[in-house]
Amino acid sequence: MNQDDLHRAAELLRGAEALLVCAGAGIGVDSGLPDFRGDEGFWRAYPPYRRLGLSFVELADPVHFDADPELAWGFYGHRLDLYRSTLPHAGFGVLRSWGADLLGGVRVFTSNVDGQFQRAGFPADEVVECHGSIHHLQCGVPCGPHVWPADDVRLTVDAETMRASSPLPTCPRCGAVARPNILMFGDGAWLGTRTEAVMSEYVRWRRELRRARLVVVEVGAGTAVPTVRRQAELASAADGALVRVNPREAEVRHGRGVSLPGPALETLLALDDLLG
Repeated sequence: MNQDDLHRAAELLRGAEALLVCAGAGIGVDSGLPDFRGDEGFWRAYPPYRRLGLSFVELADPVHFDADPELAWGFYGHRLDLYRSTLPHAGFGVLRSWGADLLGGVRVFTSNVDGQFQRAGFPADEVVECHGSIHHLQCGVPCGPHVWPADDVRLTVDAETMRASSPLPTCPRCGAVARPNILMFGDGAWLGTRTEAVMSEYVRWRRELRRARLVVVEVGAGTAVPTVRRQAELASAADGALVRVNPREAEVRHGRGVSLPGPALETLLALDDLLG
């Protein structure tokens, strides 16, 4: 890891009056979570789907909740259990501590649906989950705008077939099979009201920061689905105060931006050591 770049990133953070964390799947790898990078990465995490010849894109399709709900809930039920049992690594706490004493505070914009930031102590109303959350459900039809917590969902998933056993989660209003409140591929039925409410608060926060020195720390966000990268670059466009942490594709176009090509936990801890 380049020490000069680490020192440059630390200097940006020392001058911050507000912090925006933009995070993709790569931030969770050091907690033991898969990032589903390509079909091979997905199949390494879920070998049964290799045998079945099913890719992540094929499985993450809302059509299965109607056509084959046991298959759909086998995939999402396993992920729900995995995310519930995974503890966020220490890097999440480092990010929270950096923003704790700043006048403008800290906000998070993430494509992750795993709830790791909230579990690490970030308030739910300060985390924009642009693709929704696996910890919330909606009707699969949907019959209305209702979104509710998945706290009571407990599923048994066969490790060989990756199919869930009944009973499956259902909508309390119409009885149809429920689904996670996640934006899936080709998804025209996702209810984004929960995400939109937090996004509105995030936009208000950004507007109030126009005269504050905002530093953006982007962690583990790739280019395949560039939503998080675009948000990080947009937020840092005014003065280029962007720190990009990624083992791959870490280049930064901004003149004042800093590229840190390394894993999330190691890099965040190294920066924290410099900040003292």
